[in-house]
Amino acid sequence: MMERVGRRVASIALVVMILLVVACFQARADDIGSLDEAVALLNRAVTAVKTDGKDAAFAKFNSKDGGFVDRDLYVFVFGLDGMTLAHGGNPAMVGRNVGGVKDVDGKPFMKDMLDLAKSAGEGWIDYKWLNPTTHKIDAKRSYIKRIDDYLVGVGAYVK
Repeated sequence: MMERVGRRVASIALVVMILLVVACFQARADDIGSLDEAVALLNRAVTAVKTDGKDAAFAKFNSKDGGFVDRDLYVFVFGLDGMTLAHGGNPAMVGRNVGGVKDVDGKPFMKDMLDLAKSAGEGWIDYKWLNPTTHKIDAKRSYIKRIDDYLVGVGAYVK
């Protein structure tokens, strides 16, 4: 009888451990923004620029509490000359020209992003960038849209 009780307790403990592991993986997945969520945040940002004006919108984009930073998703804005106008992931970048920046693999993704904004007006760019939540270089896919003489973008880190 004690042996049966012991097996039952062990079985229950195993089920509880499996549920905890699944919950941990689910919590981790919820910490990562999706490509669809990135596009939705970008569309909200574009609307904010058009309704609030660029100065007010850019200030919100630069603030962690401005409503445009969500987990590892954030809005960035670059002038078509490469000047950083807003950056929710690292507001210290504002005022820096990043037009010549390359990723860790040497890909001139900023030039590609600026060229895309000038030619098609919007689209996806793939590159590697520092993830503000993991503090590691991760693959990133960003969607950008041109508004006047600057581009607004949001990217999601992808596996």
